[in-house]
Amino acid sequence: MNTLIPPSTSVADRILVVDDIEDNIVLLQIVLEQEGYDVDVASSGREALDKVENQKPDLILLDVMMPEMNGFEVTQRIRQNDRIPFIPILLITGYDQFNPAEGFEFGADDFIRKPVDFDILLNRIRTILPEDRNNSASLS
Repeated sequence: MNTLIPPSTSVADRILVVDDIEDNIVLLQIVLEQEGYDVDVASSGREALDKVENQKPDLILLDVMMPEMNGFEVTQRIRQNDRIPFIPILLITGYDQFNPAEGFEFGADDFIRKPVDFDILLNRIRTILPEDRNNSASLS
């Protein structure tokens, strides 16, 4: 008897989690997979850009403070790349002085603060990725 039943949608939404701290990635991955999402991970902005170009996720959860290329720059590069169709980006930040307007200027769709409240995060994800989205006709 199979006790693991996938969510009611026929195809799981794919979420790319981007963070330079392994513990953050693991925690987010566990929570999201328990909710039925297909999770891919990246530990740097460069890796995230490569993954986005090769296999488009349905949503990106993107840490703001990362070395080499921060979340704002990653967001800006995704938005400026004509080969990448629109993908919602939710910034995640532990930065106390974070100004949401700055994230929106770079093209982010929403943000959440660390430490992450998983109820709030999951509600935001459900708002961005409605359950019936896979069943509705899309015009491209």
